[in-house]
Amino acid sequence: MNRRTQSDGRGVGRLLADFGHQLPTIPAAEPSAREPRLFQPVPRRGLRRPDRGWSPAAAPVSVWRMTSDQAPVLWPFVTSPAIPPRGAQIGIDYLSRTSFHADPNGWVLDETIPVSNPNMITFGKPGMGKSATVKAFVLRMLGFGYKALILGDVKDEYEPLCRAVGVTPLAIGQGLKARINPLEFGPLKLGWDHLDPAAAQERAKIVFARWATLIRGLVGSQKIGQIPVPYGPSEDVVVDAALRMLTGYTDGHTRLAETTIPALWHLLDTPTDDLVTVCRYASSRHFLDETRLLRDALAKLVGGTLKGLFDDHTSIALDWTAPIQSLSLSRLEGLGDEATGMALLCLNSWGRAMRETAAPGDLRIVVRDEVWKIMRLGLDAVKSLDADLRLSRRDGDIQYAIGHKPTDLESVGDAGSQAAQIAKDLLHLADTKILHGQDAAVAHHLAGLLDLTDIEVGWITDWCRQAPGRAVWKVGEWVYKVETILHPLERRHLTFTSQKLLGAR
Repeated sequence: MNRRTQSDGRGVGRLLADFGHQLPTIPAAEPSAREPRLFQPVPRRGLRRPDRGWSPAAAPVSVWRMTSDQAPVLWPFVTSPAIPPRGAQIGIDYLSRTSFHADPNGWVLDETIPVSNPNMITFGKPGMGKSATVKAFVLRMLGFGYKALILGDVKDEYEPLCRAVGVTPLAIGQGLKARINPLEFGPLKLGWDHLDPAAAQERAKIVFARWATLIRGLVGSQKIGQIPVPYGPSEDVVVDAALRMLTGYTDGHTRLAETTIPALWHLLDTPTDDLVTVCRYASSRHFLDETRLLRDALAKLVGGTLKGLFDDHTSIALDWTAPIQSLSLSRLEGLGDEATGMALLCLNSWGRAMRETAAPGDLRIVVRDEVWKIMRLGLDAVKSLDADLRLSRRDGDIQYAIGHKPTDLESVGDAGSQAAQIAKDLLHLADTKILHGQDAAVAHHLAGLLDLTDIEVGWITDWCRQAPGRAVWKVGEWVYKVETILHPLERRHLTFTSQKLLGAR
């Protein structure tokens, strides 16, 4: 048998087919389609096609090395990260396209951040989102253990915020039953009965020092024409001696009795022989002649425009441990800026008392809205604010001052006066500046005070005015372009300040 015969034999398939059976067939495999490549390799000289960038010679490749600070100049999509994400999340930093967080006390503790104090000051035209940013910051910092003190809500803006956290704000004004005694001990009376004599004496010194600052500010805020009522060492001695007598401190009592402004005025108006002797006056007549201006200034709190507000014992209960505390002064608007400013001085005295008895680690945000009302009360009021800002780092407070423009500070006193110089220096006591939308003139004025660049001035006059909540945040020497982002509930119920305008439509 040859090979051809062997190859022509019938296989198993043919044999089965002869008997009417067919074996299942295996379908032929289809050729697999090649997946398209995302990137095609290109020769070093390019593709030899029209408009393909072919070159007759290979281009040399150079290697450049640079730091991360230099790289964004040549490759702008490489940006440095925003400020560390600690504290209250405010919104978006448009320079780095990341979230922006505010933590003033944390910034002070971080040596890599050019901040030496936790104070904040903000400027902006009305309607540019100043109040919304403040309220959002306060609300979000409550979750980090902070407490907030609104030193006089002159427009009832913070009432919804207080009610949102379960606190009922208090109000004083003409016709209301509420009274506030500026000479009340406030939180200083907490635990007084459990102090030993030495500790009680130290606390008494704090009380008298706070009262002296308050009385000096109240008297100095009033004017004879354009000249503030004088308050010098002699007046200081008289007031201190009278307060010590009224509280029982002169008699050796460690637990001081509460007194009032009317009681102080009455003692000065009808001085005792002991008071005249302690103050080293020749006679009662001599005492009355020398203290006439002092007594007349105090009489304004007893029978003047502020009658019925600060002339009796406190009739409202303040919870000093509440997460937020606010006193409404909106009902004083009709009495003038001077009356409102004097009320703010009284409340500021309470604020100091809260700090002086605070436990270690007790952190507080002190909001000072319409700060210009205090600044215009005179030198002593300016000094009081200056002292609070200077001591904020020691006390752990965040002093948050709110104004419209820098002239709010510069309008204090005569040009070149001590008050005007102190007020101007307040800008440098707040390392965090929040600059909302402004007119060109105000923005250029800010540029001269804060060393703003032309680009930053352009942001303030253009980008910041395009939407409320946009602001240039200047944290030390670092600059951020931030837009505050509000939750719908925050926007509608907590931070909306145009209800009256909305109702007028």
